[in-house]
Amino acid sequence: MSSLSDAELLARLRDLESDAAERKSSFSRDVATKAREAVCAFANDLPGHNHPGVLFIGANDDGSPSGLAVTDELLRDVSDMKTDGRILPSPSILVEKRILLGAEMVVVVVEPSDIPPVKFDGRTWIRIGPRRGVATVQEERTLTEKRRWKNLPFDLCPVVAASLADLSRAAFEDEFLPVAFAPEILSANGRSYEEKLASCRMIVSPEDTRPTLSGLLALGKDPQWHLPGARVQFLRFSGTDRAAPVVDELDCRGPLKAMLQTAEAKMAAHNRIAWDVESGPTHIVRPDYPMVALQQLLYNAVLHRTYEHTNAPVRVDWFDDRVEISNPGGPYGTVTSETFGVPGYADYRNPNLATILKTWGYVQQFGRGIGLARQHLADNGNPPPKFDLSPTMVRCTVSKRLPLVR
Repeated sequence: MSSLSDAELLARLRDLESDAAERKSSFSRDVATKAREAVCAFANDLPGHNHPGVLFIGANDDGSPSGLAVTDELLRDVSDMKTDGRILPSPSILVEKRILLGAEMVVVVVEPSDIPPVKFDGRTWIRIGPRRGVATVQEERTLTEKRRWKNLPFDLCPVVAASLADLSRAAFEDEFLPVAFAPEILSANGRSYEEKLASCRMIVSPEDTRPTLSGLLALGKDPQWHLPGARVQFLRFSGTDRAAPVVDELDCRGPLKAMLQTAEAKMAAHNRIAWDVESGPTHIVRPDYPMVALQQLLYNAVLHRTYEHTNAPVRVDWFDDRVEISNPGGPYGTVTSETFGVPGYADYRNPNLATILKTWGYVQQFGRGIGLARQHLADNGNPPPKFDLSPTMVRCTVSKRLPLVR
């Protein structure tokens, strides 16, 4: 995404009737919520402008500067709108400090989403002229129909041989919808089962009810029937290499939540725990591996793997001295071998799968999984994780907890 020129920004700032610009004098707590609503509305681009919307922070309603001091902390707070997971799918935004009309302002440029509807806290916000509000049933239908199919990521492509009958309606209505939508949206009448599925990108459209790849992964009755590689393979070796005997194995299958829960339970069963009663006045529980770290690395592998042109599973190989978690598919987009794991660099091969994992609580904030794993490993006394990257695979190696030094 490229910056807009000063002339382009000034034209937006001064056009008080434009539906492609909004102004906020500050970024206080209440204003931050309104700013997120504006970003969501610009990303949805209901009028179909197909050009960015602009949010000015530090500008009064009449376009004049409010005198807001633009600090590094403010820029970080504004940038968090992209990664804190409250706007889903994550919007494409550019945050800059600019000098306009002789004063500092934060300029947030928001690209229209290729995969609307975009929601903020479970509500679809739109803007037409001076009105910004929650989309009606018909407006949400329009957004669903606006998706730019030629640009869709692979996880939103239809699974050709699958049908609506392959999805679990109970899982969708009882497990997904209550956490994906605000209560008043759920209580609104007029949305059919197919329209709700399409709004969540679980099927192509209300008319074309073929499940998307992410829909089949999340809600499928038997996803591996259509997607043989969409599983986690666990192997426990009695030794330190793959020539050692395999003493336990499990093919973790089923829809996304069940597959992850099965894999987590298997890892927990093999994670030995030591009780340290000498280092302090109370006992300390020290597992070989902190479960939070293993969970975050597993979620990353399932989320960032490629599901295209491969039937390879995510692998968890457990040795006497280490755990290796690997997934098919190398670094993607803005994440390269040089920027992998560096704070501030995040991209998504499967953006709708990221939304689903965030909705179900597996991801708390985008781009923090590796950092969280590093922190828990360090706190537990484990060495930092090591990553081996190739164009077709990512392997993460987590070494066993270091022995206590007395």
